Amino acid sequence: MYHHRRLSLVRLALLLVDDLPTAEDVVQDAFTALFRRHGGRLASLDDPEAYLRTSVVNGARSVLRRRRTVRAHVPHAEGHAPAPEEDVLLHEDHREVLAALRTLTRRQREVLVLRYWSYLTEAEIAATLGLSRGAVKSTASRALDALGRRLEGLR
Repeated sequence: MYHHRRLSLVRLALLLVDDLPTAEDVVQDAFTALFRRHGGRLASLDDPEAYLRTSVVNGARSVLRRRRTVRAHVPHAEGHAPAPEEDVLLHEDHREVLAALRTLTRRQREVLVLRYWSYLTEAEIAATLGLSRGAVKSTASRALDALGRRLEGLR
Protein backbone atom coordinates (compact mmCIF):
# COMPACT_ATOMS: atom_id res chain seq x y z
CA MET A 1 0.00 0.00 0.00
CA TYR A 2 2.86 2.37 0.82
CA HIS A 3 4.42 1.99 -2.63
CA HIS A 4 1.04 2.22 -4.35
CA ARG A 5 -0.44 5.28 -2.56
CA ARG A 6 2.51 7.30 -1.20
CA LEU A 7 3.04 9.61 -4.18
CA SER A 8 -0.62 10.53 -4.58
CA LEU A 9 -0.85 11.24 -0.84
CA VAL A 10 2.31 13.39 -0.97
CA ARG A 11 0.77 15.37 -3.83
CA LEU A 12 -2.40 15.82 -1.81
CA ALA A 13 -0.44 17.00 1.22
CA LEU A 14 1.74 19.27 -0.93
CA LEU A 15 -1.29 21.09 -2.28
CA LEU A 16 -2.55 21.59 1.27
CA VAL A 17 0.68 22.62 3.05
CA ASP A 18 2.60 24.11 0.08
CA ASP A 19 5.94 22.63 1.14
CA LEU A 20 7.35 19.32 -0.17
CA PRO A 21 9.44 18.25 2.85
CA THR A 22 6.52 18.95 5.18
CA ALA A 23 4.11 17.13 2.86
CA GLU A 24 6.38 14.08 2.86
CA ASP A 25 6.54 14.20 6.67
CA VAL A 26 2.74 14.39 6.93
CA VAL A 27 2.35 11.33 4.71
CA GLN A 28 5.05 9.41 6.56
CA ASP A 29 3.33 10.21 9.86
CA ALA A 30 0.02 8.95 8.44
CA PHE A 31 1.56 5.63 7.40
CA THR A 32 3.38 5.33 10.73
CA ALA A 33 0.16 5.92 12.66
CA LEU A 34 -1.66 3.38 10.50
CA PHE A 35 1.01 0.75 11.15
CA ARG A 36 1.24 1.56 14.86
CA ARG A 37 -2.50 1.30 15.28
CA HIS A 38 -3.31 -1.63 12.98
CA GLY A 39 0.04 -3.29 12.29
CA GLY A 40 -0.11 -5.69 9.39
CA ARG A 41 -3.84 -6.32 9.94
CA LEU A 42 -5.35 -3.83 7.52
CA ALA A 43 -8.28 -6.20 7.05
CA SER A 44 -9.72 -4.75 10.26
CA LEU A 45 -10.21 -1.45 8.41
CA ASP A 46 -13.12 -1.02 6.02
CA ASP A 47 -11.16 1.31 3.74
CA PRO A 48 -7.46 1.79 4.57
CA GLU A 49 -7.01 4.34 1.74
CA ALA A 50 -9.78 6.53 3.15
CA TYR A 51 -8.19 6.22 6.58
CA LEU A 52 -4.85 7.40 5.15
CA ARG A 53 -6.45 10.28 3.22
CA THR A 54 -8.22 11.49 6.34
CA SER A 55 -5.02 11.14 8.33
CA VAL A 56 -3.09 13.18 5.73
CA VAL A 57 -5.72 15.95 5.68
CA ASN A 58 -5.75 16.07 9.48
CA GLY A 59 -1.94 16.11 9.56
CA ALA A 60 -1.90 18.98 7.06
CA ARG A 61 -4.39 20.88 9.21
CA SER A 62 -2.14 20.40 12.25
CA VAL A 63 0.87 21.70 10.31
CA LEU A 64 -1.06 24.77 9.20
CA ARG A 65 -2.27 25.42 12.77
CA ARG A 66 1.30 25.19 14.07
CA ARG A 67 2.50 27.55 11.34
CA ARG A 68 -0.22 30.05 12.17
CA THR A 69 0.73 29.92 15.86
CA VAL A 70 4.44 30.35 15.12
CA ARG A 71 3.79 33.27 12.77
CA ALA A 72 1.66 34.97 15.41
CA HIS A 73 4.56 34.90 17.88
CA VAL A 74 7.61 35.34 15.67
CA PRO A 75 8.48 38.41 13.61
CA HIS A 76 7.84 37.87 9.92
CA ALA A 77 11.02 36.72 8.22
CA GLU A 78 11.81 36.58 4.56
CA GLY A 79 10.04 33.64 2.92
CA HIS A 80 11.98 30.91 1.23
CA ALA A 81 12.63 31.39 -2.44
CA PRO A 82 11.04 28.83 -4.73
CA ALA A 83 13.35 26.27 -6.24
CA PRO A 84 14.86 27.49 -9.55
CA GLU A 85 13.39 24.57 -11.44
CA GLU A 86 9.87 25.42 -10.25
CA ASP A 87 9.52 28.16 -12.86
CA VAL A 88 10.75 25.83 -15.56
CA LEU A 89 8.45 22.99 -14.55
CA LEU A 90 5.28 25.02 -14.20
CA HIS A 91 3.69 26.88 -17.07
CA GLU A 92 2.44 30.38 -16.35
CA ASP A 93 -1.18 29.19 -16.22
CA HIS A 94 -0.31 26.56 -13.62
CA ARG A 95 1.48 29.12 -11.45
CA GLU A 96 -1.54 31.42 -11.65
CA VAL A 97 -3.91 28.63 -10.63
CA LEU A 98 -1.69 27.58 -7.71
CA ALA A 99 -1.36 31.20 -6.57
CA ALA A 100 -5.14 31.64 -6.78
CA LEU A 101 -5.66 28.37 -4.91
CA ARG A 102 -3.51 29.70 -2.05
CA THR A 103 -5.90 32.66 -1.64
CA LEU A 104 -8.85 30.38 -0.80
CA THR A 105 -9.81 29.42 2.72
CA ARG A 106 -8.38 26.20 4.09
CA ARG A 107 -11.66 24.32 3.74
CA GLN A 108 -12.22 25.56 0.18
CA ARG A 109 -8.70 24.55 -0.80
CA GLU A 110 -9.12 21.11 0.81
CA VAL A 111 -12.42 20.46 -0.98
CA LEU A 112 -11.07 21.49 -4.39
CA VAL A 113 -7.84 19.55 -4.00
CA LEU A 114 -9.67 16.41 -2.92
CA ARG A 115 -12.21 16.77 -5.73
CA TYR A 116 -10.08 17.77 -8.69
CA TRP A 117 -6.66 16.42 -7.74
CA SER A 118 -7.57 13.25 -5.88
CA TYR A 119 -10.80 12.69 -7.88
CA LEU A 120 -12.87 11.91 -4.80
CA THR A 121 -16.66 11.90 -4.86
CA GLU A 122 -18.66 14.30 -2.70
CA ALA A 123 -19.39 11.46 -0.27
CA GLU A 124 -15.69 10.58 0.02
CA ILE A 125 -14.75 14.23 0.55
CA ALA A 126 -17.47 14.57 3.20
CA ALA A 127 -16.15 11.50 5.01
CA THR A 128 -12.53 12.63 4.74
CA LEU A 129 -13.19 16.15 6.04
CA GLY A 130 -15.98 15.28 8.47
CA LEU A 131 -18.54 17.43 6.64
CA SER A 132 -21.99 16.84 5.22
CA ARG A 133 -22.37 16.34 1.48
CA GLY A 134 -24.28 19.62 1.32
CA ALA A 135 -21.39 21.45 2.97
CA VAL A 136 -19.00 19.92 0.45
CA LYS A 137 -21.23 21.03 -2.45
CA SER A 138 -21.64 24.60 -1.20
CA THR A 139 -17.96 24.92 -0.29
CA ALA A 140 -16.91 23.67 -3.72
CA SER A 141 -19.31 26.06 -5.43
CA ARG A 142 -18.07 29.07 -3.46
CA ALA A 143 -14.45 28.03 -3.97
CA LEU A 144 -14.87 27.69 -7.73
CA ASP A 145 -16.59 31.09 -7.89
CA ALA A 146 -13.78 32.71 -5.90
CA LEU A 147 -11.14 30.94 -7.98
CA GLY A 148 -12.86 32.05 -11.19
CA ARG A 149 -13.02 35.68 -10.03
CA ARG A 150 -9.38 35.61 -9.00
CA LEU A 151 -8.22 34.10 -12.29
CA GLU A 152 -10.48 36.41 -14.32
CA GLY A 153 -8.88 39.37 -12.55
CA LEU A 154 -5.45 38.20 -13.73
CA ARG A 155 -6.42 38.18 -17.40
